[in-house]
Amino acid sequence: MSLIPRIRSLVPDRLSRFARGLGRFCLRRRKRILQGVCALVLAAAAILLWPMDLTPYLRTDPSGEMLDRSGRLMYAFLNEDQQWCFVRELDQINPRLVQATIAAEDRRFHRHHGVDSLAALRAAWQNLRGRRVVSGASTLTMQVVKQDGRSTRSIPGKLRQMIQAFRLDFRVDKRDILKTYLNNAPYGMNLVGCEAAARRYFGKPARELTLPEAALIAAIPKSPSRLMPLQNPERAIRRRNYVLERMWEEGFITAAEYKRARRQTLNVQRHAFPDLAPHLAQRLASLARNQGKVGTTLDYDVQTLAERFVRRHLKGFGDEVENAALLVVDAPTASVLAHVGSGDFFNTPGGGQFDATRALRAPGSTLKPFTYALAIENNSLYPSETLLDDSLDYGLYHPKNFDEAYHGRISATDALRQSLNVPAVLLLDRVGLEPLYQFLRRSGLGTLTAPAEEYGLGLALGNCEVRLDELAAAYCMLANLGEYVPLRVLRSQHPEPRRLLSSGTCLCVYSMLDHPLPGEINRQSLGALDNAPRICWKTGTSTGNRNAWTVMFNRQYVVGVWMGNNDCRPSRRLVGRDAALPLASAVFRRLPASNSPDWPAPGDDLRPVSVCAMSGLPASKWCPHRENVLLPRGQLLNRICDVHWPAKTGDAATTAAEAAATAGIIERWPGTARNWDLAKVAAPFVRASGAAASAPAGEKTLAGKSAATLVQALEILCPSQAAEYVLTGEPNGDRIRLRTTLDEHGLIHWYLDDLYIGSSSPEKSVHLDLKAGRHKLVCMTPEGLTKQVEFDVVRPEGSSLDFKSE
Repeated sequence: MSLIPRIRSLVPDRLSRFARGLGRFCLRRRKRILQGVCALVLAAAAILLWPMDLTPYLRTDPSGEMLDRSGRLMYAFLNEDQQWCFVRELDQINPRLVQATIAAEDRRFHRHHGVDSLAALRAAWQNLRGRRVVSGASTLTMQVVKQDGRSTRSIPGKLRQMIQAFRLDFRVDKRDILKTYLNNAPYGMNLVGCEAAARRYFGKPARELTLPEAALIAAIPKSPSRLMPLQNPERAIRRRNYVLERMWEEGFITAAEYKRARRQTLNVQRHAFPDLAPHLAQRLASLARNQGKVGTTLDYDVQTLAERFVRRHLKGFGDEVENAALLVVDAPTASVLAHVGSGDFFNTPGGGQFDATRALRAPGSTLKPFTYALAIENNSLYPSETLLDDSLDYGLYHPKNFDEAYHGRISATDALRQSLNVPAVLLLDRVGLEPLYQFLRRSGLGTLTAPAEEYGLGLALGNCEVRLDELAAAYCMLANLGEYVPLRVLRSQHPEPRRLLSSGTCLCVYSMLDHPLPGEINRQSLGALDNAPRICWKTGTSTGNRNAWTVMFNRQYVVGVWMGNNDCRPSRRLVGRDAALPLASAVFRRLPASNSPDWPAPGDDLRPVSVCAMSGLPASKWCPHRENVLLPRGQLLNRICDVHWPAKTGDAATTAAEAAATAGIIERWPGTARNWDLAKVAAPFVRASGAAASAPAGEKTLAGKSAATLVQALEILCPSQAAEYVLTGEPNGDRIRLRTTLDEHGLIHWYLDDLYIGSSSPEKSVHLDLKAGRHKLVCMTPEGLTKQVEFDVVRPEGSSLDFKSE
């Protein structure tokens, strides 16, 4: 039997007649059918190619996030709908969760074009047989389309949804559709997106989910309220196991993985979202909500450590001290690593929501290092110099030390380490109130808004108000060897540094503040702390024991601590060394070790100088005992020891002075602390190279003269100090010859208003054409000795002449 008759015998006669009739109908109307097919194709093309606004489908309403320097979530904010929604890229989500979602929701996701026709036919047949909605056929793409809020469960609504799904699939990559779904799917309560669900149920980001955890998260969107695992664990675990089974059937996991995952318990609980650094988070809240994410310089681990130590430390003070603030700064970049604004954000007496790092508080002795630094920078102090700690009387002002005791003669380094008040006031008297005031303002202490006179000499002792964050920035300037930048809290900030102090001055401050912490064994001895980083530190206690401070630093970190009460209530326990220092040192010692040095190398910024062993000043020829110390290379050796003098026979020296004489040398010490200075001024200044600098080749030097003789002999004779010249306007009438006391001994270089104008010698003179105004004239020998005068040049009264000399 042939094939066709055989087929015909198998097909019922009625169906055969219908097929033959349909064939004849199609042959007669093939043109119209072809036109219809073309119309459908064109209609489909028009639908696919018609411009489409993707925003309603791919949008998300993210919660604001504050991230640490490596991208870890530090603090989360609710979005405008009071939901938790953390947007993540697909590569930040565990692939197991992606596989579980596809297996549970749309197993042919990668094979269809937005609509699964097989699933649609199956759903239509099941719904038709059951005469109700038994199952749906929504793909992941169709569920993404639902986001526009215009889809309904009606037939027209479903058709529109399918058409839009086709169009979306045509325009958008599958990965973007998956990402949008996983970031917008509901996961119970007010959780939107898989990241929020993973953090709420398991306390971890979505990229760290295990297989059973990923399956549970993928199971919830089917019915978020009914399958929410915290309330319905039995239903949730059944649905999870179903998802695991689908993953096995689709080949995403092996049978062994499936069996092992099914045996796991749910292990879910309600985890809080990260809320570290809440004070900084409140400051950045609007920025985080506008941008979705804001990257900070904070370090998650350091912030956690700092908050834990602050809370634990405050417990030891009861209600005597109720609040504390702490900052940890990465010194090289001035980046804030930890920001603790109060002991407890919700439960601090007087209001824990107030950021105490920005509170105005009296800093006490924490400002003293800046007085010493400025004195060194301005050539008014050597770190080795001996100061007098004794009673001091400025009329209505009588500064006293914290312990109300005096220590007599003491080196500047020890005076700073022991935080003595009298030497600090003496130094402020030397450098001047206004220069220190302006220096502190340039160092970032913007809270110094009153005129300098209102603070007076007490400014050196911290009788002003500062903020912890600004004080930490000022100390960061010292740590960075004189370069100041404001503290950074955003990774996008890149302020330009500006130099306030020389590196040599800051290296001296490093040495002056480098001493062992209380309770730690000496670094030179054997013990557990031999390899501990070196630390500079300074404490402060405000008047009346209302504020306790500590700031410590090295080349890597700056740690600043304030302790006190929000209502400024005093406490006998608010002493910087006893209250704030232990907290600062505990945090500092636990900061991550760095591969770079924790201590600056001196390099060429310091130079050895021979100083008197008693006064600490550059030694004169009469000083019997000397030692070498390191001083800033740029510091001028213009102050020489004036303590030791030769004993003259037959003089009126007292018995005490004669008893103090050694090998014919006597000591002369000032009697009071007021105007204490053990130095004689050798010259207005001497270049850093010192008197032993060699002259350039070919220049004559003042050979045969000692440095002391040259210093005493060099004077400018013409023009004299404070001289005034009246211009005449006559040819060569407004010209003077520059002269010194050493003109006959060698070469002299001349500088007018800091500009070089020539050199004079026994064979050659230098003449100066006068110009109206105030001028500074400096002469310098090849050895580096200098002398300076200032003089004025004026026009005659009532003169309107146009002087050629001007």
